[in-house]
Amino acid sequence: VDVLTMTATPIPRTLHMSLLGVRNISNLETAPKDRLAVETRIARFDDALIRHAVLRELNREGQVFFVHNRIHDIHALAARLQRIVPEATIGIGHGQMPESELEDRILGFVRHEFDILLATTIIESGMDIPNANTMFIDDADRYGLADLHQLRGRVGRHKHRAYCYLLIDEDRHLPPEAARRLRAIEEFNQMGAGFALAMRDLELRGAGNLLGTQQSGHIATVGYELYCALLEKAVRELKNLPPQDTVDVSIDLPVSVYFPRQYVTDMRSKIDLYRRLGRIASEVELDDLRAELADRFGPVPAAVERLLEQQRLRIWAHSWQIRSIHQEDKYAVLGYANRQRIADLVDRSGGKLRIADAHSAYLPLGKKLSDIGVILDRVKSLLQP
Repeated sequence: VDVLTMTATPIPRTLHMSLLGVRNISNLETAPKDRLAVETRIARFDDALIRHAVLRELNREGQVFFVHNRIHDIHALAARLQRIVPEATIGIGHGQMPESELEDRILGFVRHEFDILLATTIIESGMDIPNANTMFIDDADRYGLADLHQLRGRVGRHKHRAYCYLLIDEDRHLPPEAARRLRAIEEFNQMGAGFALAMRDLELRGAGNLLGTQQSGHIATVGYELYCALLEKAVRELKNLPPQDTVDVSIDLPVSVYFPRQYVTDMRSKIDLYRRLGRIASEVELDDLRAELADRFGPVPAAVERLLEQQRLRIWAHSWQIRSIHQEDKYAVLGYANRQRIADLVDRSGGKLRIADAHSAYLPLGKKLSDIGVILDRVKSLLQP
């Protein structure tokens, strides 16, 4: 690896590049020991709610972040907070303060010289204060998803339960886009939720311009999958590459093939594996995937072995120009597209494979149909190169 980029929430363009295969991506989901997810709530700016949350934190000898990103009225907000919670001491920090004064203010908060740090978004990067486990984000509807996730990450950095309140002005009407962002940040509050948030950000803002500076754009009109397919096709044409080989064979046999929940526990990983498996067009890629599965998840169970062998059968069937395989009673029915190729298969089978019409041929499966592996093996023995 020449370049390693680490991020809590990849911007839509970067995430899109990884999904296209332009960049490789790995997702770290293992939380530090005893770390708990941050409980996230959306609420209107309410004095009683703020007082209750601050006192709860103070009663367990913790501290509070209060994020307000407008310097011109930050002192007025400090006075209001002092009236709401007169028991608490408040410190103010923002980027227009002299460097030495700002440093003293932050170090004072670390030394627990005051209970609430009222600050702008300068705290969103690099702050690691395990004793601060409650955060308020004022006017949360003005922030992007990545900003909110980054800010929320400043609390919950120890074994204590942390709380993040996304505050909205009492009288403001929320635009639909802002409401969707806030719902997303509230929904994805589990450990390692950054990737899921970035996916939602991609859906909301679009993938942007891959070759320029724009990070957002609109792809909803054609859908993400079709957009990726069209883009990949255009890139291959510009590079004078042949069309990507795809294995388009429908297999419907009464064989149990799947990734068991006990083997691949994470749903997103499971969906990604199914998608990768469906795109494999060579036996070398299939063997590589099998080795990866054994390395990541342990010994490959029987259901997964059959799933891999079914994809191998699909690759072989594609080479014989067979479009579909399904079972009817004691026969496997092969739907074919090339008369000469199916005639070659008839010769190969010693006459056991019989052509029924211009599109289908029948292969006897034998008597042991109760064994789910027999059906798959019988068809594979015919189509194996």
